[in-house]
Amino acid sequence: MGQALEQDNIEWLRELVAEGHPVGNHTYDHVNVKATKPEDLQFRFRRAPWLIEGKTPAAVIEENIRLTSRALKQRVGIEPAGFRTPGGYATGLGDRVDLQEMLLKLGYRWVSSKYPPYRIAGLGQSPGPEDMKALVEAQEQAQPFTYASGLVEVPMSPISDISALRSRRWPLESYLDALRACVSSVIERRAIYDLLAHPSCLTVADPEFRAIDLICDLVGASGDRATLSDLGTIAARAASHVH
Repeated sequence: MGQALEQDNIEWLRELVAEGHPVGNHTYDHVNVKATKPEDLQFRFRRAPWLIEGKTPAAVIEENIRLTSRALKQRVGIEPAGFRTPGGYATGLGDRVDLQEMLLKLGYRWVSSKYPPYRIAGLGQSPGPEDMKALVEAQEQAQPFTYASGLVEVPMSPISDISALRSRRWPLESYLDALRACVSSVIERRAIYDLLAHPSCLTVADPEFRAIDLICDLVGASGDRATLSDLGTIAARAASHVH
């Protein structure tokens, strides 16, 4: 998020970049990129509407993306690696060609906006076998593809840490079980798993980084059947398969 670049000390981010981690654009204010009404953009603008007075939602969204790109360039000296939408959408940007074209115009070649739907246990309920089965099946809908516009989509893989650990209040062990089932199934099929996680959630619920270690261990034990990758590499591979 671009707002993070307002911090006085961003050595933590420069260190990540120096270690080789790609950094993408997540908008400046965590805006809903599909908003068509000002009040749907972000709670911040409902509370302080003067910040966007006289601007259309489309203009606010584009400015949010541009600001983050400029902030990364000026404070860190890098171009954003790609674009991930705040929140995810069942259809990705398939129903919004205008957003696809806007991202392409801004220089982005891939987006991560699709979050496939799934039906699992509700609030406070630990997941059962049927829930695990539903999550594994959802991975088939979380595979990269290219829109007709030429923009590549790299979907987010269910289940996110926010959905599991915060919204549904699963115990950590249940989240780890879900990760194990989903990542193992993807490795078996030689498909893609795009981890959807948030430091603000995982560092609280999983301070020993067991989730990250689990994924690394599963990939490490797979031999030549899987590898750890970044979204840009995955997107480039998906684009090369378009005929």
